Amino acid sequence: MPRTIRSHGRYRYSAIVDRPDFDWPQGRRLAVYIGLNLEHFDFGEGHGSALAAGRREPDVLNYAWRDYGNRVGAWRMLDLFESLELPVGLIVNSTIADYCPELVAAYRERLDTELIAHGRTNSESQNAFDEPGEAALIAESRDRLSEAFSETPNGWLGPWIAQSETTPDLLAEAGFGYHLDWCHDDQPTWMATRDGGRILSVPYPQEINDIPSIVAHHIDYREFAARIVDQFDEMYEQAREQPLVMGIALHPYIVGQPFRLRALRRALSHVAAPRDDVWLTTPGAIAHHFMSLAPV
Repeated sequence: MPRTIRSHGRYRYSAIVDRPDFDWPQGRRLAVYIGLNLEHFDFGEGHGSALAAGRREPDVLNYAWRDYGNRVGAWRMLDLFESLELPVGLIVNSTIADYCPELVAAYRERLDTELIAHGRTNSESQNAFDEPGEAALIAESRDRLSEAFSETPNGWLGPWIAQSETTPDLLAEAGFGYHLDWCHDDQPTWMATRDGGRILSVPYPQEINDIPSIVAHHIDYREFAARIVDQFDEMYEQAREQPLVMGIALHPYIVGQPFRLRALRRALSHVAAPRDDVWLTTPGAIAHHFMSLAPV
């Protein structure tokens, strides 16, 4: 007897080469977005990326390294994005609304942006709660961002991308239209939720992402920038056959450091060069366009 494989039950297998064709707006084939993570961390406790591991709390070294992103790195990156006229998906912890709301306000004033909910703080992992606790986390993040910035997020990225068994259900029930937690495809995917509902999954990168690449895998920052260029060039060619989504996931405390920002500037300048068949956009615009198509 064949072994029964446990399934998440959210989507069926679908080969990208067998799907109906479609275009992004204005006949474009490759949709590219930047997901900029604006995160806040508790002092002296909880999770957090580490420049130097194994330190006791209060871990001033790593806390200050991460805080550099909000105080300096994100502002340098704002100048870069503005100079290249790049839209940005702002993936925001709701505690940012109390810690440095002027940072989000500046991005929204100077760029084409979308506000995406990212939990309360990256000091906590989303799957560490029971279902009522997780539902409360989702609602608190959504409501605080909406109150602070007069924009109700339609998209979600979980802190630490740590879903529970019921996260897609809870997100749909909280009114979210899409999430960024799964990296299983280069096109958006409808996911089933309980009681006959559904939520859209928009591709979010785990390799064109500075935390796994630079912090976890210790690749050189110049190689990370080169990966962005190679990913773009290869997907640009592949998109002739199927419309694709390319995400670039960034954190200001990592690539906002001056030496890394220089390499990122070169890579994004390549991506931002005018091309008639590339759509520089936000995750929410991608989701909106895909939702407008006939179900596929």
